[in-house]
Amino acid sequence: MLLQQSQDLFKNVMGNYPTGVTILTTINSIGKPVGLTVNSFASVSLNPQLILWSIDHKADSLESFTKGNYFAVHMLAGDQQELCNTFARKKIDRFKECHWTISENNLPIIEDVFAVLQCKKFKCIEAGDHTILVGEVIDIEVKDKEPALYHRRQFGPIPSEFYSVTQK
Repeated sequence: MLLQQSQDLFKNVMGNYPTGVTILTTINSIGKPVGLTVNSFASVSLNPQLILWSIDHKADSLESFTKGNYFAVHMLAGDQQELCNTFARKKIDRFKECHWTISENNLPIIEDVFAVLQCKKFKCIEAGDHTILVGEVIDIEVKDKEPALYHRRQFGPIPSEFYSVTQK
C-alpha cells in the first residue's frame, strides 16, 4: 500500500510540473510508420546537439524505437490537443488521423506542428520500467506557431500573459 501511495504522490507531483508535449515517430522493421505521444522530453547537450525522451517497456512501439537508428520529435502547437490525444490512444492507426509525409531521412513527419527535430539514435539507457533514448539532432524545422503546454492533465497554448512578462 505504501508503494501505491508513493506512486500516486509521484504522479501528482509530476503532473503539476508544466512540460511541452511531443509526438515521437519512426519507421518499424517492416516499413510502417509508428508514433506515440510523449511528455518526457528534454534537451541534453548543445555540442553535440542531443535530446532525450523515455518510453515505457510496455509500449507496443518499444522495439521500433530501440532497434531503429532514427526518430523524429514533433513539438506540438497549442491548438493540437486532438492530435496529442490521437497519438496517445492504443490499437488505432494514428497516421490515418493526420497529415504526414516521409522525410529525406526516411522518417514520418507530421505536418503543421510547432517544431520537428529529426534525430539519429545516440544511446539507449535502461532505467526502471522505461528506456531513455538519447538522440543527436540532424535536422530542425520550426513553424510560426505557439508551442503547447501540458500541466495538471490539461493541454493548451502557453498563456499570453507569460509572453508579456518574458518580453519586457
